[in-house]
Amino acid sequence: MHPTRTDLRLAPAAAAAWVTAFLVVALSTRMAFALGCVAAVAAVAVGARSATARAAGRRRAPAGPGSRAAGQALIVLVAVAAVSLSAAGQLAAREAGLLAALADEQATVRLVGTVRAEPARVAPPTGWGDRQERYRVVLAVDRITGRGLTGSAAAQVLVLAGPAWADVAFGARLEATGRLERAVRGDAVLAVLAARGAPRVVQLPGAADRSVRDVRVALRLATDSLAADPRGLVPGIAVGDTSRMPADLTAAMKVAGLTHITAVSGAHFAIIGAAVLAFTGLLGLPRRLRIVVVATAMGGFVLLVHAEPSVLRAALMGALGIAGMLLGRPTRALAALGAAVVVLLLADPWLARSFGFALSVLATAGIVLLTAPIAHGPGRRLPREVAHAIAVPLAAQLVCAPVIVLLSPTLATYAVPANLAAAPALVPATVAGALAALVAPWWTTGGVVLAQVAGWAAWWIAEVARHTAALPGAQLPWPGGPGGAGLLAAVTIAVGVAVARGTRGP
Repeated sequence: MHPTRTDLRLAPAAAAAWVTAFLVVALSTRMAFALGCVAAVAAVAVGARSATARAAGRRRAPAGPGSRAAGQALIVLVAVAAVSLSAAGQLAAREAGLLAALADEQATVRLVGTVRAEPARVAPPTGWGDRQERYRVVLAVDRITGRGLTGSAAAQVLVLAGPAWADVAFGARLEATGRLERAVRGDAVLAVLAARGAPRVVQLPGAADRSVRDVRVALRLATDSLAADPRGLVPGIAVGDTSRMPADLTAAMKVAGLTHITAVSGAHFAIIGAAVLAFTGLLGLPRRLRIVVVATAMGGFVLLVHAEPSVLRAALMGALGIAGMLLGRPTRALAALGAAVVVLLLADPWLARSFGFALSVLATAGIVLLTAPIAHGPGRRLPREVAHAIAVPLAAQLVCAPVIVLLSPTLATYAVPANLAAAPALVPATVAGALAALVAPWWTTGGVVLAQVAGWAAWWIAEVARHTAALPGAQLPWPGGPGGAGLLAAVTIAVGVAVARGTRGP
C-alpha cells in the first residue's frame, strides 16, 4: 500500500452504522433487538468462516482480496449489530415508565427535569393569534406526575413555552406543567410539552454551570458599547451566543453562506484549535506540549459553550481535524473519524437523523482532506499558519454545502468568496472574543478592550455578509431533496479535483 493513500478501511463500517442507526430509532424495541441479533449471528458466521479459511491456508501466500473483503464484511456486521442492540436498549429505557404512556394519552402532566439546551427563540406557528415570543427548551426528565400517578422517567422532552422561559439557566432542575404529546417517531426527544406559565426552579445549576453563565453574561456586558452588528456577532463567534444578533444580519449571513461562523460545530472547534496551534508554533513549543495546550484550550471551550451532546460531538470532530493537521497524518485522521462516527452512534443513535451531526462529520472530513490543498496557494505568499487558518472554514463550507441544500433549497452563490473575504477576521474575532469572555468577569476594563478588538474583526465579517447578500443573484434557487444535494455534491467534487490538480506541487 502506498504510504500516502487515504485509509478508508473504516468508511464502510461508519456508513453502515449511520444507516442502521437512522432506521432503528424509528422502529420498535423488539424490531431493533431482532435486527441486532441477526447481524450478530451473521458476524459470528463470517468470523468463523474467515478463521477456518485462514487456518486452512496458513502456509499459502498472503491473504488476497477475498480475505480482505471478508474482514470488511465482519467489521460492518459488528458495527450494525452493536448499533442496533445499543438502540434497542435505549429505546426500551425511553419507553419504560409513565412518560411514554402519558404522552400517548396527550395528558396534562407535571415534569421535573434538567435543562440540557439553552432556550432558543422560535417563531409562532402560522395562524396563531397570539404573537408573543415562544421558546424551545430541552429537558432531561427524571420525574413525571399525571392522571393521579407519579413515576420516574429517563428521556428528553422538548418544552415549547412563552417568555417566562427565556432566561432559564442551563443545568438548572425545573418543574414544568403542561400538555404532553408524543414526538414524531425517530426524534431525539420522546415527547413535546406545551408549557403553561413559568417554570419552578427545583435546584439551581451546579458550580461549573453557574461559572459559565457568569462568563457569558460578562461577555454580553463587555460588548454593550459596540455597534449593533459586532455586539451581536462577538458573543456568537466566541461562545455561540446569538441572542443579540440583529435579524437582518442573521438573514444576510445565511445568504452569504457565513452562518457556520456563529454555529458551535466541528469547524468551529477546529478554528479555535488552529488559532491555539498557530500561537504555540510561534512560541516554538515542542509538539507534545503543543498537543497538551491545544487539548486544554478545547476542553475549556467545551465548558464555555456548554457541554451539550451536540457540543461534545463538535469538539470531538474538531479535535480530529486538528489532530490530522498537527500530526501531518490526514489519512490516519480520516480513519479515526470513521471510528468516532461508530462510537458516537453507539452512544446516541439519534445522531444519525441530526443535520448537525452530518455537518460536523462532513466539516471534519473536509478539514482533514482539503485544508492542505486549499492552503497551498495562499501559503506561497502568507505564513503557513495563516494560510491554514484561512483554508479551514473554506474546506468545511465546500463539503457542507450539499447538506445545507437539504435544509434550504437555495444556493449561496458567493459563499466561497465571502468565506475567503471573512476568513482573515475569524481568528482575531474568535481569539479576542474568547479572551474577553474569560477576562471580563474579573477585570471589566480588560474585557471591554478585548471585546473592542473582537468587535473590529466582527464588524468586517458583518460588512462582508451584508455586501455579499446585496449582490445580484446572491441566493439562487437550487433543486431540493436528495437529487439537488447529489447534484451539488458532484459539482463540489469536480471543483475539489480541479483544485487538487491545480495546486499539486512538483
